[in-house]
Amino acid sequence: MKKSNQGGLVYSTEHGRMCPTCQQAMSQCQCKMATALPRGDGIVRITRETKGRNGKAVTVVAGVPIEAMELAQLAKELKALCGTGGTVKDGAIEIQGDHRELIAKKLQDRWKVKLAGG
Repeated sequence: MKKSNQGGLVYSTEHGRMCPTCQQAMSQCQCKMATALPRGDGIVRITRETKGRNGKAVTVVAGVPIEAMELAQLAKELKALCGTGGTVKDGAIEIQGDHRELIAKKLQDRWKVKLAGG
């Protein structure tokens, strides 16, 4: 067992990672599930960015109206679909490489999707 600097449990060999706020296993965390849905216009925007990334393209999926836990699961599905790595930052999913068309096909049956940017 590891403890954080504030004295809370961070990792348990029985349950894995622990939430520092509610002290539950991350799979059973109640505080992250209680977060409000992000506000927006209901349109999922998929962009390709290269700025600040040494010329490497990154596909950014923003405006998805789901909670943080579901967003992380969607990111996992999109990474598997594209066969690349990625992350969730500031409520947006970042996928390595230019995969806008592939991601748009996957998401257009659930939400209204727009391809934005170059």
